[in-house]
Amino acid sequence: LLLLTAALGATAAARCPAPCVCDNLRAHVMCLNGSLMAIPDTIPELTKKLDLRGNSFMVIPAGAFLATPYLTHLDLQRCKVERLEEGAFRGLGRLVYLNLASNSIALLYQESLDGLFSLQQLILEGNRIEEIQLGAFGHLGSLTVLDLRANALVYLPDLVFQGLQVLRWLRLSHNALHVLGSEAFAALPALRRLSLDHNELQALPGEALARLGGATRLDLGHNPITYVAEEALAMASLRHLFLDHASLQDVAPDAFARSPQLRVLDLRENQLQGLPPLAGAGGLARVSLDGNPLLCSCLLRPFHKWLARARVQAEGACAAPPALRGRSLDSLKPPEMRCGRLRPPSSPTTLPDQPRAAGSRQCPRGCVCSPDFQHGSCENRDLQEIPRDFPGDTRLLDLRRNPFRTVPPDAFPGLKELVSLHLQSCSIRALHPGALRGLESLVYLYLTDNHLSTLAAAAFEGAPQLAYLDLDHNAFTHVPAGAFRLLPNLISLHLQHNAIGELAEGDLAGARGLHWLYLAGNAIRHIAPAALAPTKMLEKLQLEGNHLSEVPTAALWGLPALSELKLSRNPIKHMGDSVFLPVASSLQHLYLDNMGLEWISPHAFTGLGPKIRSLYLESNKMSNIPNMSNFTGLEILNLQDVPFHCDCELLPLRRWINKLNLRVGATCGSPAEARGLKVKLSTTFLTCPGWGRGKAGETNPNKTKAASKPSKKKRSGKSPARGFSKSRA
Repeated sequence: LLLLTAALGATAAARCPAPCVCDNLRAHVMCLNGSLMAIPDTIPELTKKLDLRGNSFMVIPAGAFLATPYLTHLDLQRCKVERLEEGAFRGLGRLVYLNLASNSIALLYQESLDGLFSLQQLILEGNRIEEIQLGAFGHLGSLTVLDLRANALVYLPDLVFQGLQVLRWLRLSHNALHVLGSEAFAALPALRRLSLDHNELQALPGEALARLGGATRLDLGHNPITYVAEEALAMASLRHLFLDHASLQDVAPDAFARSPQLRVLDLRENQLQGLPPLAGAGGLARVSLDGNPLLCSCLLRPFHKWLARARVQAEGACAAPPALRGRSLDSLKPPEMRCGRLRPPSSPTTLPDQPRAAGSRQCPRGCVCSPDFQHGSCENRDLQEIPRDFPGDTRLLDLRRNPFRTVPPDAFPGLKELVSLHLQSCSIRALHPGALRGLESLVYLYLTDNHLSTLAAAAFEGAPQLAYLDLDHNAFTHVPAGAFRLLPNLISLHLQHNAIGELAEGDLAGARGLHWLYLAGNAIRHIAPAALAPTKMLEKLQLEGNHLSEVPTAALWGLPALSELKLSRNPIKHMGDSVFLPVASSLQHLYLDNMGLEWISPHAFTGLGPKIRSLYLESNKMSNIPNMSNFTGLEILNLQDVPFHCDCELLPLRRWINKLNLRVGATCGSPAEARGLKVKLSTTFLTCPGWGRGKAGETNPNKTKAASKPSKKKRSGKSPARGFSKSRA
């Protein structure tokens, strides 16, 4: 036996690749800091831990580790990896730990991580990831930790983390996140900790965070958030909230009223001069205010009184008035907090009762300028004209809720570094030619809730980097034709909740880089065949809540990248043949719900198939739907509130639903004896010809509930809050 063991050990040693070290006793192979250009193909088959740090692979090809199926740990840090080919890790069904940190990966494809169904930790820190394709994590049903720190993410689309059913900690720190889809986190039911610190979030992403009902810790520190609004955070289980080192100037009294479990609130190093009584945060035990310019005057008494009454521990010290400077909050007595003749500081670096020092940073009177974050704010100051003389290095300028009414030419001189401009709710009726001249770094422009009804292209002269333009809730009756021809980098255009009646040819001229177009809540009745022709890179088209009476098929030609189409809440009663054929090769998410749809042609979905991930047909009036047996990639199918006629013609649909590992909500509307029953459980099919043939795996409606328990088989993918889970119907 000893001789045989020695012989086997010698054989294993002989198979160890030359630049590597093999520990056969622990089934551990290390090939560190070498010049390997490809994954060695002579690694012992029984290897469990493989450490390849510091090599130069560039690309991980499909099936790269098929020869080592017993791997549980794989380390590929600092390997100059730029691309993971689809199927790169196929065959590693036992892998629980994968480290790809400090590489140069820029894009995660749908099948890049295919086959890793046992993976528990995935480390992608320190790459160049700008985009995550929907479905990239769809096969990682066992993942508990996902580390995406220090990448180049700017935007998180809806359902981007779909499939991560047991994920506990999502780390997104040190990216450039500015926009989060409202359902970006909808598919994370087990998440307990979310790290979003060190990003570019300018407001609390309340709608997206509301999907995280089980999360207990949220880190939003080091983001340029200036204000926490009323009931901004609705997280039922949240206990620890970190908003430190942001740009907070105010917090609403009931900001946390919908997070009743909140215990610890960290507001260190902000620009808060005080806080109101946080009456809504009934369970709060500690609030940290160190590093804020607290003004301990009579204005702080209500908060101070609330701290004592609610028995909340507060950490922080007074910055003014001079007599109280340095005093801790818990040492103050109400009579000491007087109001005298204090005047508000003109900037965070200028304390009350002190003149501005010579040579200090310029800032318009009545505004606040932060030197640390290069932010300026004059929000809600009742200003009639746009102020000037902001510091030249200002990157974010918040001018919301001032009655400017107009933006004149050259309104923002000397702000060549400005990236984000907020002009929401300013009663603006005109954006004059040259209004943005000189804003050569501007990326984000928010003009929501104004009175704009027209725009000239010349208004955007001098702002060629503009990528995100928000014109929601204005008075447009048509898309301002040609207005975007000076914006070659425009990615996202919001024109929701206006009064637009049609989309005409030429309206989007020049918007050749547009990826996302939001037109929900208008009055659009017609879309010209060539209206969308300039937007050949369009990925998302949202048309819900308009007046379309038919699918705009002709307008969809020439959109090879369109992956999401929303037609919900349009009065489309009939759907003819091949209506989605122009986008059949790219479409993944299709919303046809709440339309009053009465009839769908058997050939309506011609061309659609395995690429479709989600299909919403709920709350319509049809009694049958086309054959969708080739929709093999479905992760979400919503058929709730559709009055299916459960006769023998519906038998193919019933059989197909029975095979799906989806909860679809399909119920019978007729005949009378089946009304209200699930299609799967209706007994009306028992008399149909062919019912007894090919019934392997069929659910017999007469069997007991115990016999029809939900399947425990795991699949990839996850439904959003509005959809259905992947358990059995």
